[in-house]
Amino acid sequence: MGKFATDLQKYKRYSDKNSWVLLLTQQGLWALFVYRTGNKIYQSTLPKFIKSFLLLFWVLWQKWIEILTGISIPYSVTIGPSFYIGHFGGIILNANTVIGADCNISQGVTIGVSGRGEKRGVPVIGDRVYMGANATIVGKITVGDDSVIGGNSLVVESVPEKSTVVGVPAVVINTNGSSDYIQ
Repeated sequence: MGKFATDLQKYKRYSDKNSWVLLLTQQGLWALFVYRTGNKIYQSTLPKFIKSFLLLFWVLWQKWIEILTGISIPYSVTIGPSFYIGHFGGIILNANTVIGADCNISQGVTIGVSGRGEKRGVPVIGDRVYMGANATIVGKITVGDDSVIGGNSLVVESVPEKSTVVGVPAVVINTNGSSDYIQ
C-alpha cells in the first residue's frame, strides 16, 4: 500500500466517510496528494533533466494548492505513512523537515529552521506524534515517539518519548504519551 493510501485510510478512520467524499472535501488530503506526488518524483531515479522538468511543473501545482489550502509541504520533506492534517490552513514545513509514521498535525503548525552554530537546524519528529494547533517546532531538535505538542507551544528543545509539552518555551507536563490523540 502506498503512503497516500495509508493517509486516506487514516482520514477514513477519523471521519467514517467514503474515499470519494474525503478526496473532494478534505484540503489536507489535497495537499498530501500533491506532496506525495512531488516526493515520489524527487526520490525517483529518473534522469536529472526529466526529474527537473517534472519538478518544475510540480512546483507550480504545489503553489496553487498552497494558495488554496494554506498548507506548504515541499517535495523534499520526509513524511512517514498515515499522516493526518486535522484542519487546513497556516501549516508551513521547512524543506528539510523529517516526520515519522502515523503523526497528526493541526492548523497553524510551523516546523522550521532555527538556532546558531551547531544548534542550527530543523527538527526531526518521531512516530505517532500529535502536533496541536499553532505549535511552532524549530531548531536542531528531536521530538520523541508518542509525544504530544500542545497548542500554541514553542518547542526549541528536544522532547523525550511519550511526553506532553506545552508553553512558551515548551516544557514537559506529563508522560502520558499520544495514544489518546492518535487513532
